[in-house]
Amino acid sequence: MKSKHLLFALATVGALFACKDKDSEVINKTPGNFIVAVTPKAETEIADYLLTAGSLDEGTISTKGQGVEQDGTYRYYVTHKNRFYSMLYGQGNPGAVTVYELQNGGLSKLANAVTETVQAFAPVNDDILMTKISRNVTNPTISWYGFNTSSLRIDKQGNINSAELAANNGAPGELAFFSWIKQVGNKVYAPYFSIKACCKATFGTDYPDQAWVAIYSYPDMKLEKVIKDDRISFIGRYFIDALELTGNGEAYAFSSAVASDGTKLNSTKPSAVVKINTATGEFDKSYFFDFEQISGGLNITTWLYVGNHNFIVYSNEKSDKDAYGTGNILGVINVANKTYKKITGLPVASEISSYTMRNNYTPKDGRTGYIGVNLASGVSYIYKIDATTATASRGLKVEGGTITAIEHLN
Repeated sequence: MKSKHLLFALATVGALFACKDKDSEVINKTPGNFIVAVTPKAETEIADYLLTAGSLDEGTISTKGQGVEQDGTYRYYVTHKNRFYSMLYGQGNPGAVTVYELQNGGLSKLANAVTETVQAFAPVNDDILMTKISRNVTNPTISWYGFNTSSLRIDKQGNINSAELAANNGAPGELAFFSWIKQVGNKVYAPYFSIKACCKATFGTDYPDQAWVAIYSYPDMKLEKVIKDDRISFIGRYFIDALELTGNGEAYAFSSAVASDGTKLNSTKPSAVVKINTATGEFDKSYFFDFEQISGGLNITTWLYVGNHNFIVYSNEKSDKDAYGTGNILGVINVANKTYKKITGLPVASEISSYTMRNNYTPKDGRTGYIGVNLASGVSYIYKIDATTATASRGLKVEGGTITAIEHLN
């Protein structure tokens, strides 16, 4: 284990002071409660700018002369307790957590803490729980850290032996790797996949036809049990949150069915949705939604829950299925009714360079979701999706870059 003194030194560098740097001096021409992260047009190694907007349905925002520039190229975002957290993925170097709040319709930096680079994170109670996951068989450690959102520092830490987690639950000789983490009641649910030591770059496995969810108590992160399901391959994908709470003691999770032996896909299971009874902490074996069958061979790559059992889903054709496929076909599923419809009203595929995969926004009203659509022409728009009709309409125009996240603060 790392020295506790070293950890806290890393965690609190610059963490409790008022910022009077260039972030505070940015002219905010478009105040509002929506935050849009935009990567400016450039070839490589360009950091995101954070812009604010008063509406996602109309208007124009631009990176020209505006925005809060982020430090570092790879940033991921989460909101918790009405604050916005910008997480730096350091690619082997130290990461960071930068904390913002809204003041007069603009972002104000509260703190900037140096941390470990982490591969999965989520709000849990008053913390941002972060996990740094080893792929090294000689050091099979998942290190976890609790970033306290009141003190703005890491005040909890611990280790999980990923080799033991895999070996004790049907995957001996491999390592467990969390695809994401999620607070469920007073527990932490951690769906994971199993990886061979030989295939770190591709996450290869000899156990492609089973899903696992490790259930931990919090804040001590004590393993209570692991639940398994052999009707699907592992839940989610690398850096993808594939487990969602829908209320009434229900949670749903999807499998992309993209397990690989290190060179080719090797799962025999379909891309599907399963249900977990959170009261018992067990898979509901009476429920199974075969998405691959109902969609004509597609696989889910990520989703956005908009409420009332409706999800906006991204998916790929079977020929494009792989571990990192982002999905260029958008549709709507209702997990209660087991229905699927493709979304109409989006630009034609040849005009789209990318969609915003993570951090899309929904008020969770049962019908509305907002996603970023980046066009090959260089212009980007936020599109409003009506999940009840599976239709899209063009909203806020974003000039000067590619939309990477859409968030909201009160």
